[in-house]
Amino acid sequence: MEQLIGQPDAAGAQADLIKDGTQETFINDVIEASRSVPVLVDFWADWCGPCKQLAPVLEKVVRAAKGKVRLVKVDIEANRALAAQLAQVGLPLQSIPLVAAFWKGQILDVFQGALPESGVKKFIETVLKASGGGTLPATERLHEADTALETGRPDVAAELYSSVIGEEEENPRAWGGLVRAMLALDDEESAAAALADVPEKITNAPEVAGARAALELKREGRQAAEAMEGIQARLAANPEDFEARCELATALNAAGRREEAAGELLHVIRADRGWKDGAARQQLLRFFEAWGNDDPNTLTARRRLSSLLFS
Repeated sequence: MEQLIGQPDAAGAQADLIKDGTQETFINDVIEASRSVPVLVDFWADWCGPCKQLAPVLEKVVRAAKGKVRLVKVDIEANRALAAQLAQVGLPLQSIPLVAAFWKGQILDVFQGALPESGVKKFIETVLKASGGGTLPATERLHEADTALETGRPDVAAELYSSVIGEEEENPRAWGGLVRAMLALDDEESAAAALADVPEKITNAPEVAGARAALELKREGRQAAEAMEGIQARLAANPEDFEARCELATALNAAGRREEAAGELLHVIRADRGWKDGAARQQLLRFFEAWGNDDPNTLTARRRLSSLLFS
Protein backbone atom coordinates (compact mmCIF):
# COMPACT_ATOMS: atom_id res chain seq x y z
CA MET A 1 0.00 0.00 0.00
CA GLU A 2 2.98 2.32 0.38
CA GLN A 3 3.12 2.62 -3.43
CA LEU A 4 -0.24 4.40 -3.71
CA ILE A 5 -0.34 7.64 -5.64
CA GLY A 6 0.29 10.75 -3.53
CA GLN A 7 2.58 11.56 -0.63
CA PRO A 8 1.83 12.02 3.06
CA ASP A 9 1.05 15.55 4.14
CA ALA A 10 3.54 16.66 6.79
CA ALA A 11 0.74 18.27 8.76
CA GLY A 12 -0.79 14.78 9.30
CA ALA A 13 -4.37 13.67 8.87
CA GLN A 14 -7.05 16.26 9.48
CA ALA A 15 -9.42 15.79 12.38
CA ASP A 16 -12.56 15.89 10.20
CA LEU A 17 -14.74 12.82 10.71
CA ILE A 18 -16.14 12.83 7.17
CA LYS A 19 -14.45 14.12 4.05
CA ASP A 20 -14.14 13.61 0.32
CA GLY A 21 -10.96 11.82 -0.74
CA THR A 22 -8.92 11.94 -3.91
CA GLN A 23 -5.91 10.08 -5.25
CA GLU A 24 -3.77 13.02 -4.12
CA THR A 25 -5.05 12.95 -0.53
CA PHE A 26 -5.55 9.19 -0.09
CA ILE A 27 -2.25 8.54 1.66
CA ASN A 28 -2.83 11.33 4.15
CA ASP A 29 -6.58 10.91 4.71
CA VAL A 30 -6.67 7.11 4.79
CA ILE A 31 -3.30 5.38 5.14
CA GLU A 32 -1.72 7.76 7.65
CA ALA A 33 -4.94 8.58 9.48
CA SER A 34 -5.69 4.87 9.94
CA ARG A 35 -2.55 4.46 12.04
CA SER A 36 -4.41 6.06 14.95
CA VAL A 37 -8.10 5.43 14.20
CA PRO A 38 -9.98 3.10 11.82
CA VAL A 39 -10.91 4.82 8.55
CA LEU A 40 -13.84 3.70 6.43
CA VAL A 41 -13.55 4.41 2.71
CA ASP A 42 -16.81 4.61 0.81
CA PHE A 43 -16.19 3.96 -2.89
CA TRP A 44 -19.06 5.36 -4.94
CA ALA A 45 -20.08 6.86 -8.28
CA ASP A 46 -22.75 9.32 -9.29
CA TRP A 47 -24.53 6.75 -11.48
CA CYS A 48 -24.83 4.27 -8.60
CA GLY A 49 -28.29 4.39 -6.98
CA PRO A 50 -27.46 2.11 -4.02
CA CYS A 51 -24.42 4.32 -3.31
CA LYS A 52 -26.75 7.26 -2.75
CA GLN A 53 -28.88 5.16 -0.40
CA LEU A 54 -25.88 4.04 1.64
CA ALA A 55 -24.10 7.40 1.95
CA PRO A 56 -26.43 9.10 4.48
CA VAL A 57 -26.60 5.92 6.56
CA LEU A 58 -22.80 5.70 6.72
CA GLU A 59 -22.48 9.36 7.64
CA LYS A 60 -25.10 9.05 10.37
CA VAL A 61 -23.40 6.07 12.01
CA VAL A 62 -19.93 7.58 11.73
CA ARG A 63 -21.08 10.82 13.37
CA ALA A 64 -22.74 8.83 16.15
CA ALA A 65 -19.43 7.03 16.73
CA LYS A 66 -18.05 10.37 17.99
CA GLY A 67 -14.53 10.05 16.59
CA LYS A 68 -13.97 6.32 17.02
CA VAL A 69 -13.96 5.94 13.24
CA ARG A 70 -13.59 8.29 10.28
CA LEU A 71 -15.13 8.24 6.82
CA VAL A 72 -13.51 9.14 3.50
CA LYS A 73 -15.69 9.16 0.37
CA VAL A 74 -13.98 8.38 -2.93
CA ASP A 75 -15.68 8.89 -6.29
CA ILE A 76 -14.18 6.10 -8.41
CA GLU A 77 -15.03 7.89 -11.67
CA ALA A 78 -13.17 11.03 -10.66
CA ASN A 79 -10.27 8.99 -9.26
CA ARG A 80 -9.81 6.21 -11.80
CA ALA A 81 -6.05 5.86 -11.32
CA LEU A 82 -6.54 5.32 -7.59
CA ALA A 83 -9.40 2.87 -8.21
CA ALA A 84 -7.24 0.89 -10.63
CA GLN A 85 -4.38 0.75 -8.16
CA LEU A 86 -6.65 -0.39 -5.32
CA ALA A 87 -8.22 -3.02 -7.56
CA GLN A 88 -4.74 -4.47 -8.00
CA VAL A 89 -4.50 -5.11 -4.25
CA GLY A 90 -7.78 -7.01 -4.23
CA LEU A 91 -10.56 -4.47 -3.71
CA PRO A 92 -13.51 -5.54 -5.93
CA LEU A 93 -14.35 -2.04 -7.14
CA GLN A 94 -16.24 -3.37 -10.12
CA SER A 95 -19.21 -3.74 -7.74
CA ILE A 96 -20.17 -0.66 -5.75
CA PRO A 97 -21.08 0.59 -3.26
CA LEU A 98 -18.08 -0.87 -1.50
CA VAL A 99 -16.81 0.17 1.91
CA ALA A 100 -13.33 -0.78 3.05
CA ALA A 101 -12.10 -0.35 6.61
CA PHE A 102 -8.43 0.60 6.93
CA TRP A 103 -6.42 0.11 10.11
CA LYS A 104 -2.70 0.67 10.56
CA GLY A 105 -2.38 1.38 6.84
CA GLN A 106 -3.91 -1.93 5.78
CA ILE A 107 -7.36 -3.13 4.71
CA LEU A 108 -9.02 -4.67 7.76
CA ASP A 109 -12.48 -5.55 6.44
CA VAL A 110 -14.84 -4.88 3.53
CA PHE A 111 -18.54 -4.93 2.76
CA GLN A 112 -20.48 -4.45 -0.47
CA GLY A 113 -23.99 -3.23 -1.14
CA ALA A 114 -26.33 -0.77 0.55
CA LEU A 115 -26.57 -2.27 4.04
CA PRO A 116 -29.30 -1.03 6.40
CA GLU A 117 -28.27 1.03 9.40
CA SER A 118 -28.18 -2.04 11.63
CA GLY A 119 -25.78 -3.75 9.21
CA VAL A 120 -23.49 -0.73 9.07
CA LYS A 121 -23.40 -0.56 12.87
CA LYS A 122 -22.55 -4.26 13.08
CA PHE A 123 -19.75 -3.80 10.57
CA ILE A 124 -18.29 -0.85 12.49
CA GLU A 125 -18.58 -2.73 15.79
CA THR A 126 -16.59 -5.57 14.24
CA VAL A 127 -13.94 -3.13 13.00
CA LEU A 128 -13.71 -1.44 16.39
CA LYS A 129 -13.35 -4.77 18.15
CA ALA A 130 -10.62 -5.90 15.76
CA SER A 131 -8.75 -2.62 16.15
CA GLY A 132 -9.09 -2.47 19.93
CA GLY A 133 -11.36 0.55 19.70
CA GLY A 134 -14.06 -0.82 21.97
CA THR A 135 -17.68 -0.28 20.94
CA LEU A 136 -19.85 2.48 19.54
CA PRO A 137 -20.85 5.10 22.16
CA ALA A 138 -24.52 4.13 21.89
CA THR A 139 -23.62 0.49 22.48
CA GLU A 140 -21.64 1.46 25.58
CA ARG A 141 -24.64 3.37 26.93
CA LEU A 142 -26.92 0.42 26.22
CA HIS A 143 -24.60 -1.81 28.26
CA GLU A 144 -24.72 0.76 31.08
CA ALA A 145 -28.51 0.95 30.83
CA ASP A 146 -28.90 -2.84 30.91
CA THR A 147 -26.66 -3.02 33.98
CA ALA A 148 -28.61 -0.25 35.71
CA LEU A 149 -31.89 -2.06 35.03
CA GLU A 150 -30.52 -5.38 36.25
CA THR A 151 -29.16 -3.80 39.45
CA GLY A 152 -32.36 -2.08 40.48
CA ARG A 153 -31.79 1.42 39.08
CA PRO A 154 -34.58 1.72 36.49
CA ASP A 155 -34.60 5.53 36.67
CA VAL A 156 -30.96 5.63 35.53
CA ALA A 157 -31.65 2.99 32.90
CA ALA A 158 -34.58 4.97 31.49
CA GLU A 159 -32.42 8.08 31.06
CA LEU A 160 -29.73 6.10 29.26
CA TYR A 161 -32.16 4.31 26.96
CA SER A 162 -33.82 7.64 26.15
CA SER A 163 -30.48 9.22 25.29
CA VAL A 164 -29.77 6.42 22.81
CA ILE A 165 -33.21 6.83 21.25
CA GLY A 166 -32.46 10.53 20.84
CA GLU A 167 -29.53 9.61 18.60
CA GLU A 168 -30.81 6.36 17.09
CA GLU A 169 -34.57 6.54 16.75
CA GLU A 170 -34.82 3.05 15.26
CA ASN A 171 -32.83 1.22 17.93
CA PRO A 172 -35.12 -1.63 19.10
CA ARG A 173 -32.94 -2.54 22.06
CA ALA A 174 -33.23 0.99 23.44
CA TRP A 175 -37.01 1.11 22.97
CA GLY A 176 -37.49 -2.30 24.56
CA GLY A 177 -35.25 -1.32 27.45
CA LEU A 178 -37.11 1.95 27.99
CA VAL A 179 -40.43 0.13 28.23
CA ARG A 180 -38.98 -2.38 30.70
CA ALA A 181 -37.49 0.44 32.78
CA MET A 182 -40.91 2.11 32.95
CA LEU A 183 -42.44 -1.18 34.07
CA ALA A 184 -39.77 -1.53 36.76
CA LEU A 185 -40.82 1.93 37.95
CA ASP A 186 -44.47 0.70 38.04
CA ASP A 187 -45.34 3.32 35.43
CA GLU A 188 -47.52 1.34 33.04
CA GLU A 189 -48.90 4.50 31.44
CA SER A 190 -45.44 5.68 30.38
CA ALA A 191 -44.55 2.17 29.22
CA ALA A 192 -47.64 2.10 27.00
CA ALA A 193 -46.86 5.59 25.70
CA ALA A 194 -43.33 4.53 24.80
CA LEU A 195 -44.66 1.50 22.91
CA ALA A 196 -47.02 3.78 21.00
CA ASP A 197 -44.06 5.94 19.96
CA VAL A 198 -41.93 3.05 18.63
CA PRO A 199 -41.19 3.64 14.93
CA GLU A 200 -43.31 1.40 12.72
CA LYS A 201 -40.21 -0.09 11.10
CA ILE A 202 -39.15 -1.80 14.33
CA THR A 203 -42.49 -2.39 16.02
CA ASN A 204 -42.18 -6.16 15.60
CA ALA A 205 -38.50 -6.42 16.52
CA PRO A 206 -37.93 -9.10 19.20
CA GLU A 207 -36.79 -6.53 21.78
CA VAL A 208 -39.95 -4.48 21.29
CA ALA A 209 -42.26 -7.49 21.08
CA GLY A 210 -40.80 -8.82 24.32
CA ALA A 211 -41.35 -5.50 26.09
CA ARG A 212 -44.93 -5.40 24.77
CA ALA A 213 -45.53 -8.89 26.16
CA ALA A 214 -44.06 -7.81 29.50
CA LEU A 215 -46.52 -4.90 29.69
CA GLU A 216 -49.49 -7.12 28.82
CA LEU A 217 -48.47 -9.71 31.40
CA LYS A 218 -47.97 -7.05 34.06
CA ARG A 219 -51.51 -5.81 33.50
CA GLU A 220 -52.93 -9.33 33.58
CA GLY A 221 -50.83 -10.15 36.64
CA ARG A 222 -52.15 -7.13 38.52
CA GLN A 223 -55.70 -8.28 37.88
CA ALA A 224 -54.83 -11.82 38.96
CA ALA A 225 -53.12 -10.56 42.12
CA GLU A 226 -56.28 -8.69 43.09
CA ALA A 227 -58.14 -11.99 42.87
CA MET A 228 -55.39 -13.98 44.65
CA GLU A 229 -57.51 -14.96 47.65
CA GLY A 230 -60.15 -16.45 45.39
CA ILE A 231 -57.54 -18.25 43.25
CA GLN A 232 -55.96 -19.87 46.30
CA ALA A 233 -59.38 -20.95 47.59
CA ARG A 234 -60.18 -22.57 44.24
CA LEU A 235 -56.87 -24.47 44.27
CA ALA A 236 -57.40 -25.58 47.86
CA ALA A 237 -60.75 -27.03 46.85
CA ASN A 238 -59.38 -28.56 43.65
CA PRO A 239 -55.60 -28.75 43.05
CA GLU A 240 -56.32 -29.70 39.44
CA ASP A 241 -58.23 -26.49 38.69
CA PHE A 242 -55.98 -25.64 35.75
CA GLU A 243 -57.67 -22.30 35.09
CA ALA A 244 -56.88 -21.18 38.64
CA ARG A 245 -53.33 -22.51 38.36
CA CYS A 246 -52.74 -20.47 35.17
CA GLU A 247 -54.11 -17.36 36.85
CA LEU A 248 -51.78 -18.01 39.79
CA ALA A 249 -48.84 -18.29 37.37
CA THR A 250 -49.72 -14.91 35.88
CA ALA A 251 -49.88 -13.31 39.34
CA LEU A 252 -46.58 -14.89 40.39
CA ASN A 253 -44.91 -13.61 37.21
CA ALA A 254 -46.14 -10.07 37.87
CA ALA A 255 -44.63 -10.34 41.36
CA GLY A 256 -41.26 -11.26 39.87
CA ARG A 257 -41.46 -14.88 41.02
CA ARG A 258 -40.60 -16.29 37.61
CA GLU A 259 -39.42 -19.75 38.61
CA GLU A 260 -42.64 -20.41 40.56
CA ALA A 261 -44.76 -18.97 37.73
CA ALA A 262 -43.16 -21.31 35.21
CA GLY A 263 -43.56 -24.21 37.64
CA GLU A 264 -47.34 -23.70 37.84
CA LEU A 265 -47.70 -23.79 34.05
CA LEU A 266 -45.40 -26.79 33.72
CA HIS A 267 -47.59 -28.58 36.27
CA VAL A 268 -50.60 -28.08 33.99
CA ILE A 269 -48.69 -29.18 30.89
CA ARG A 270 -47.43 -32.30 32.67
CA ALA A 271 -50.96 -33.20 33.76
CA ASP A 272 -52.72 -32.40 30.48
CA ARG A 273 -50.62 -30.84 27.71
CA GLY A 274 -53.69 -30.47 25.46
CA TRP A 275 -55.79 -28.61 28.03
CA LYS A 276 -57.70 -25.78 26.28
CA ASP A 277 -55.70 -26.32 23.06
CA GLY A 278 -52.38 -25.96 24.85
CA ALA A 279 -53.25 -22.76 26.73
CA ALA A 280 -50.66 -23.37 29.48
CA ARG A 281 -47.89 -23.86 26.94
CA GLN A 282 -48.91 -20.72 25.07
CA GLN A 283 -48.84 -18.72 28.30
CA LEU A 284 -45.41 -20.10 29.13
CA LEU A 285 -44.17 -19.05 25.69
CA ARG A 286 -45.49 -15.54 26.40
CA PHE A 287 -43.45 -15.57 29.62
CA PHE A 288 -40.34 -16.54 27.62
CA GLU A 289 -40.93 -13.67 25.19
CA ALA A 290 -41.39 -11.19 28.03
CA TRP A 291 -38.40 -12.44 30.02
CA GLY A 292 -36.06 -12.69 27.04
CA ASN A 293 -34.36 -15.73 25.56
CA ASP A 294 -31.22 -15.23 27.65
CA ASP A 295 -32.98 -15.00 31.00
CA PRO A 296 -31.90 -17.90 33.29
CA ASN A 297 -35.54 -18.65 34.10
CA THR A 298 -36.36 -18.90 30.39
CA LEU A 299 -33.46 -21.27 29.79
CA THR A 300 -34.40 -23.52 32.72
CA ALA A 301 -38.12 -23.58 32.01
CA ARG A 302 -37.55 -24.14 28.29
CA ARG A 303 -35.44 -27.23 29.08
CA ARG A 304 -38.16 -28.53 31.38
CA LEU A 305 -40.82 -27.86 28.73
CA SER A 306 -38.77 -29.70 26.09
CA SER A 307 -38.39 -32.72 28.32
CA LEU A 308 -42.16 -32.83 28.80
CA LEU A 309 -43.04 -32.42 25.14
CA PHE A 310 -40.46 -34.79 23.73
CA SER A 311 -40.36 -37.47 26.41
